[in-house]
Amino acid sequence: MSLAEKSFEPDAPCPLDGIRVIDLSRLVAGNAVSSQLADFGAEVLKIEDPAKGDPLRAWQSEGVSVHWKLYARNKKSVALSLRDRRGRDLLLDLIASSEVLIENFRPRTLEKIGLGPEVLHARNPRLVIVRVSGWGQSGPYRDRPGFGTLVESMSGYAARTGFADREPVLPPTALADMMTCPAPPSTSTWRSATMTAKAPGRSSICRCSTHCSRSSPPRRRSTS
Repeated sequence: MSLAEKSFEPDAPCPLDGIRVIDLSRLVAGNAVSSQLADFGAEVLKIEDPAKGDPLRAWQSEGVSVHWKLYARNKKSVALSLRDRRGRDLLLDLIASSEVLIENFRPRTLEKIGLGPEVLHARNPRLVIVRVSGWGQSGPYRDRPGFGTLVESMSGYAARTGFADREPVLPPTALADMMTCPAPPSTSTWRSATMTAKAPGRSSICRCSTHCSRSSPPRRRSTS
């Protein structure tokens, strides 16, 4: 069976053309969401620390940042320090013309630096906020640090792999992050972004946690 050849068309129309995404996340989970949105045409502005950049850049194989090349595809990097007032003001300026914001700080971190949902929605009522965390935004574990290895252990995955007479075998990839964010949050974010673009009086918050490996339905509210 022969496959039909199709040449790359950089200017071909995409489903998310005209949608701007602000990505504040670091490492894999949030980057997995934004990379899929970028693949479908969204303009993704990757906000990085001016001094160190996204820590994912340091994940190297034989001196090559393979993970960064994969998850940063189709994105535009912008260096902003959210610790500084000037950096936060510049971010809010970008928020005003964006449809989506993605973050994976510990719960309440955005609120502590003065960028909680109320502040963001005051600047842009139609903004869709995607909040990725290890253990959710509420509940008894929300303040615990979250990382893929912890989730793979607490979920029982590590205990189910490997050999009975040896230590548990962890996956060779960021499995927990990859299972958490690509499908459900990307789909929910896509749907919410296109809906709010058509109905400017609505805003959404999409919450997903690595441990649950799913996203909660977007919570929409009318701001009119």
